Amino acid sequence: MLEISNTISIDDRELEERFIRASGPGGQNVNKVSTAVELRFDVRRSPSLPEAVRTRLVRIAGRRVTDDGVLVIRAERHRTQERNREDARARLVALVREALYVPKKRIATKPGRAAKARRVDTKVKRGGVKKLRQSRPSFD
Repeated sequence: MLEISNTISIDDRELEERFIRASGPGGQNVNKVSTAVELRFDVRRSPSLPEAVRTRLVRIAGRRVTDDGVLVIRAERHRTQERNREDARARLVALVREALYVPKKRIATKPGRAAKARRVDTKVKRGGVKKLRQSRPSFD
């Protein structure tokens, strides 16, 4: 079980892990050992997540979610399979926790009278500075 919060946890059967060869430096080891982890989690069909969390998770994950609604996390930062596996799971937990947060609805407001006056005052001052910079033709 992957603990997300007090109320939400993801069952290990919902996660699919594939071990693949990592790219980048690593000497002879990089061509022999599959240390990178590709973690797949079917967000759209997951019974562990509430509907609202699922939709926010798909939006937050962006390009990491396939057209079928599968979240793909690739971890290859570390040299061992186990550390990459932990890294991928930690990143999944962080994404789901971010999706748990419900953003506040923004209430549209209009600027007050004092704010409008300040804006106009700064525009007038700025215009005055620019007027002082203009060169005046000399009448000699």
